[in-house]
Amino acid sequence: MQITSFLICGGLVMAYYLVMYRYLHYWNKLKVWETPKDFVPTSTITVVIPVRNESQNIEACVHSILSQDFPKNLLELIVVDDYSTDNTVELLQAVNDDRLKVLRLADASAVEIQVAYKKKALEYGIQEANGGLILTTDGDCIVPDRWLQRMAHIFEVKEAKFIAAPVNFHEEKTLLEYFQSLDFTGMMGITGAGIEGRFMNMCNGANLGFTKEVFNQVGGYQGIDHLASGDDMLLMQKIAQKYPEDIHYLKNAAATVITPAQPTLQSFFHQRIRWASKSSDYKEWQVTAMLGVVWLYCWSIFFALGFFFILGSVALGLALILLTAKSAIDYLLLRNTTSFFNRQDLMRYFIPAQLMHILYIVVVGTSALFVKEYKWKGRVVR
Repeated sequence: MQITSFLICGGLVMAYYLVMYRYLHYWNKLKVWETPKDFVPTSTITVVIPVRNESQNIEACVHSILSQDFPKNLLELIVVDDYSTDNTVELLQAVNDDRLKVLRLADASAVEIQVAYKKKALEYGIQEANGGLILTTDGDCIVPDRWLQRMAHIFEVKEAKFIAAPVNFHEEKTLLEYFQSLDFTGMMGITGAGIEGRFMNMCNGANLGFTKEVFNQVGGYQGIDHLASGDDMLLMQKIAQKYPEDIHYLKNAAATVITPAQPTLQSFFHQRIRWASKSSDYKEWQVTAMLGVVWLYCWSIFFALGFFFILGSVALGLALILLTAKSAIDYLLLRNTTSFFNRQDLMRYFIPAQLMHILYIVVVGTSALFVKEYKWKGRVVR
């Protein structure tokens, strides 16, 4: 029994190590994308932002886009209101800039929307877009200076069909928020590594781009519109099936879009359940397999502790080995990614964040298998 337990433990550590080593290898292999200061874009860009009750954030978001040093004749900003009940629309209509177009989802179609409100809002905006390159972000985000130039540059040089770019949290005040920021720097490293290694396609809708042409070629959100989530990764994977070599990651810390972390455990739980709920619809088995390894590994620590009354101190030893190995491997990745994004301060929270991460993976990963409804933006969706 003890020998078998140690063999299983060793196998799990090796599997986890191989997964994380692959991430770290390809993240370091991925070159930083530099945009020359004298770059003159020629691509027309439409930024599409779906919003719902973002009155506290939308002005700063829109300003961060419209204030960019980018040719005015090449930029269009479309904000699609998703049945807001606050004064989001009024604030948008007060913006005096002819590059901004405000649409209401209520005007898009007479067809009743059952689930995919955000996808419908994005789809409406994309249909009305004049730009060849579509960029998306969220109403609570701030885009960095020269964001448009960087996205246009990689699009034109690489002739990209899909561009994923980094997203991180900011203005943390609590341990929960610092945990999310630390976790997300690692996720950005994993995202870039997967794209560079061509073994998994992940992204975040707060900072991505694709051509309107390829969006129409793959049928937009058709086939994935039964889910409230997945407007980013599931679309990316549809495009990757058709153009596997034309998916790119913009690795540059200065291209990072920032957004607030979830302030409460409840909102955090609902956000991550929403993200995890689409996992059964992933088109790429590699994504599911690697996420599954992490989920199983975290569960194994609890399994080891559960055998305490059978194996005694051996069970504690197994749990300690698993925890120590995970912490050491994760530390290497997070030290690398936090340094790249100039967030070394987050490593002060590594130890509590590591314990929170294990619990989070177990709870959210398991709950996503059974919880099919969650609350988001004032709605209960599936």
